[in-house]
Amino acid sequence: MASEKEISPNKTLGITLVVFLMAYFIPFESPLIAGAVQEAFLMLSDYARQHVLLCLIPAMFIAGAVTVFLHQQAVIRYLGPKAPKVVSYGVASVSGAILAICSCTVLPLFKGIYKKGAGLGPAVSFLYSGPAINILAIVLSYKIFGWQLGLARMTGAILFSIIIGLLMHLIFRKEDEARLADERMFKYQETDGEKSLGQMAVYMFSMIGILIFVNWANSDGGSVIWDLIYKSKYWITGVFAIALFYSLFKWFSRDELKVWVRETRDFSLQIFPYLFFGVLVAGFLLGRPGHDALIPTEWVASLVGGNSLLSNFIASISGAFMYFATLTEVPILQGLIGAGMGKGPALALLLAGPSLSLPSMLVIGGELGFKKTAVYVLLVVMLSTLAGLLFGSLV
Repeated sequence: MASEKEISPNKTLGITLVVFLMAYFIPFESPLIAGAVQEAFLMLSDYARQHVLLCLIPAMFIAGAVTVFLHQQAVIRYLGPKAPKVVSYGVASVSGAILAICSCTVLPLFKGIYKKGAGLGPAVSFLYSGPAINILAIVLSYKIFGWQLGLARMTGAILFSIIIGLLMHLIFRKEDEARLADERMFKYQETDGEKSLGQMAVYMFSMIGILIFVNWANSDGGSVIWDLIYKSKYWITGVFAIALFYSLFKWFSRDELKVWVRETRDFSLQIFPYLFFGVLVAGFLLGRPGHDALIPTEWVASLVGGNSLLSNFIASISGAFMYFATLTEVPILQGLIGAGMGKGPALALLLAGPSLSLPSMLVIGGELGFKKTAVYVLLVVMLSTLAGLLFGSLV
């Protein structure tokens, strides 16, 4: 299948020129640069080992299933721009919160529902809520940072998922309605309507169950029930896997499975290059958690003390560009607080960091375009900055 957007010769030449200039001028013999390059590839290695097989690939298959088998009118009915706001944003925020995944794993799912006809606002609400409203991360925030920061994080993340989605809807309302009009002209997949509601529920929820439980994290004593599930997570995952294989062999034809795999492949080709490049750049600039790269952690810590507007903004923008795997924001924030980070900037980083990263920005930009992506990033950073400033002044 030919790609939808072919790279022009001028763009190819421009990319080649940039690579040449980097190779010519960057002093790779410098210990600082050499260390940053090593951190970039070490971070990519960690990302590949910890997130691709168990997080991203299951998410890709779910996104492919959403695109191929989920009825478009159902998506438009509950998540479209003309759906009741209470329904659309409630469904989007709750769905994202249930998954509780990192900023990169949520991307193929966001792309799937957006491509299927979800309104920009609800889709963005889902995009933010998935990594931001992580139940275990909020519980750990309560335990490690105290109830005030834990409550502020939970409240801010829930409100932001709705407010940011609504603002994106209002800002780009006309463009989104035009997109929906185009979506209505799309032909449905031949598989639409062939499966019963029960069959689709087993098929979709078995994949979601695999994604959730195979990545279930250990709370290290933060929650007894949570850790009990963690000890049994592979058994629970196995039950969902059996349900998935049963549905595939019982209810789906060979041609349908081929279409599903092909759509999953296309999602992977659209997303993985951006993610891998973004992880490399993030690793080169900031390094892995606990490791310095081009920008030392001490520099960031020295700029986020107190509760000034600047310190909250720096915390927000730094968190937005850093890559946080699920729950890693907690130990990172512990280190920054120990180095003198204020409580306001700490909240700002917690609200901006898990929901955004440089890799996710690149993927979102490929789907929404530069303008919408820039507005989304700006909203996350601005609201996180203001929330941190308000929280810091209160506590």
